Amino acid sequence: MLVWLLLLKQKPAMSIKVGAQRGITLIEQIVFILIISVGVVALVSTLNPMILASADPMRTKQMVAIAEGLLNEIMHQPFTWCDPDDPSASIAQSYGDCTWPQNTGTFTPGENRLAGTFDNVDDYGGYIMANVTDVLGGNAMNGYTASVAIARAGNALGLADNTAALSVTVTVTFGAENFFLTGYRFRYAPRY
Repeated sequence: MLVWLLLLKQKPAMSIKVGAQRGITLIEQIVFILIISVGVVALVSTLNPMILASADPMRTKQMVAIAEGLLNEIMHQPFTWCDPDDPSASIAQSYGDCTWPQNTGTFTPGENRLAGTFDNVDDYGGYIMANVTDVLGGNAMNGYTASVAIARAGNALGLADNTAALSVTVTVTFGAENFFLTGYRFRYAPRY
């Protein structure tokens, strides 16, 4: 009982007085919004160039596909001593045996690709196609331009006859972007 009386006579433990709770002020909210806004603007300004340039891989992929397709089409054409329409095409052993020799050094298109009359590698020399289409003239890809340059390349490849090989370069352009693809075609005369 004495302990109990002693406990009653002691002063109660000091209590912490809790003041009135308050929220954030309008000024604090405005400062918070300004700080977050600056961060968002910085983030967007960093991401914006990446987003704008995100179409570039697709454009490059299309340029590569156009160049590969046209180069493949050219490489599958005959490259013999004579034009395939020449009566001596299958038996010629030199340019002198042909009425219309291929690889004369002019490399100018003499026929029409879309009409299907490009029948040898030489016909594609100097060929330019704006708004690239397929071989039938369909599926136009506006803004893309393809051009073909053909040059003799036998000596560059270590051959004694400079006319025995051709360098075929297809250039695809879209705006200021260019893509080049080069292939080499060897003459397998009199075969195609």
